[in-house]
Amino acid sequence: MDYDYREAMKLANQLCFPLYAAARNVTGLYTPWLKPLGLTYTQYIVFLVLWEKDGVSVTEIGERLMLDNGTLSPLLKKMEQAGYVERRRCRKDDRIVEITLTDAGRALQEKAKGIPGHVASCIDLPPEKARMLYALLYELLENQKNHDTKEMKGERE
Repeated sequence: MDYDYREAMKLANQLCFPLYAAARNVTGLYTPWLKPLGLTYTQYIVFLVLWEKDGVSVTEIGERLMLDNGTLSPLLKKMEQAGYVERRRCRKDDRIVEITLTDAGRALQEKAKGIPGHVASCIDLPPEKARMLYALLYELLENQKNHDTKEMKGERE
């Protein structure tokens, strides 16, 4: 059977569109809970990394969140200006910038603790389907990461 580009070019046949629309909708659910705290969604996920493990490098935060330095650096600068984090050069290697929470950054976790539950209550998916979606999305991300690694190494299939 011949490839039909007209069929392939239909919006309904694009995997990217429902992923994009769902991501926008789900991240938008966080806004009513983050806005009173003065946080954006991206700042919130940086906090999630830091609340899990304080004192991590900018590189590690970027890898965990799949964000580049161009996105992360101004974000961390704003968080530092707000008094939530401190940026310091690593003592062992001054090329590495480490991010640590301030007392205000740690205290924000208490104010944000209800957010996951609030958002989960807005998503009408049975737990088994939510787990399946989670697994599929991480599988997709891992596959893409592996594909990108092969591309960087010049491996073609």
